[in-house]
Amino acid sequence: MQRGDPLVSVPVLTFFNSNGGVGKTSLAYHVAWMLSELECSVLVTDLDPQATLTATFLDEDALERLWDSPSGFRPRTIYDCVEALTEFGDFVMPELRSITPRLQLLPGSLSLAKFEGNLSSAWMRCLEGNNLDHPFRIVTAFWQVMQYSAVQCGAKVVLVDSGSSLSAINRSALIATDFVVVPLRADLVSRQGLRILGPTLNRWRGDWRQRRMNWSKHTRGSHQSVFALPEGGMEPVGYVIRRHGVRLHRPVVADDRWARQIPSEYKRHVLGQVPNSESTTADCIATLKPYRSLVSLGQDARRPIFKLSVADGAIGSHAAARLEAFKDFEELVKEILRRANIPISVNR
Repeated sequence: MQRGDPLVSVPVLTFFNSNGGVGKTSLAYHVAWMLSELECSVLVTDLDPQATLTATFLDEDALERLWDSPSGFRPRTIYDCVEALTEFGDFVMPELRSITPRLQLLPGSLSLAKFEGNLSSAWMRCLEGNNLDHPFRIVTAFWQVMQYSAVQCGAKVVLVDSGSSLSAINRSALIATDFVVVPLRADLVSRQGLRILGPTLNRWRGDWRQRRMNWSKHTRGSHQSVFALPEGGMEPVGYVIRRHGVRLHRPVVADDRWARQIPSEYKRHVLGQVPNSESTTADCIATLKPYRSLVSLGQDARRPIFKLSVADGAIGSHAAARLEAFKDFEELVKEILRRANIPISVNR
């Protein structure tokens, strides 16, 4: 595909919560694998400067080669793709990592944190002056790279794992996003976090709309280069609650207390709607069990919990839990696709 070709947008779905410890990366990892299991081609992109998702997919030897070896002519990480923009260059296409024939990874890098300052200054410059090409290239670089990569590998959907902050990196990740899934825990921190997350999404959506209008005004009838911009819809399609395991200091009844409050908090602060006394869990995509018996097995085998085998130790009760996890994640993925109205036929 040539860079000058018209860009057909592939749906981008981002897992986002400014709070850490809500299972965001694990959710993105398992959803990506399940899409592949359902024979849907997916590009998963690690836009978290901690690169935890990349480290979940790749072992340490592969990570060492990825991060330490010279990239040469084929950038290997998202930072390699956008690094030239820190001067006056342009983004370049990555060498994707093929996890399965239908699952491609655009790896992350700890170096991505160095791009934060460029994104912050470019965000402001998108509203200034007449030379808007370079600042808009910078703030839309993630979307541009993901879209060209998705078309190149034939992906039908792009999944994004974002960082746990309200940073300029996450803002650029979100303006590249069509649909947002909010991972939560059934606890007070998640409830409070919704009161920050919702208004932030709304502000970023409005700020990006203002910048798009400025871009249109300054490029209308001009001879400067014109390229596609993301819509930046950031449409919330729901939340996923990951239950805590049973702990002495956090009884199940406490989890239920916070879980009952989340529907109205989500409706009020994320959707901007007035909840009523009968607010339901309609916005809840799924409530996932902790699957504590499978987590360590999955980490050791570097597999999603629903693909563990007898050789990985999934025997007896573990085997039964694996089958239950497969069913749970299959239903979760199909529901996400339905809510996002992503027209993908899954072969299951």
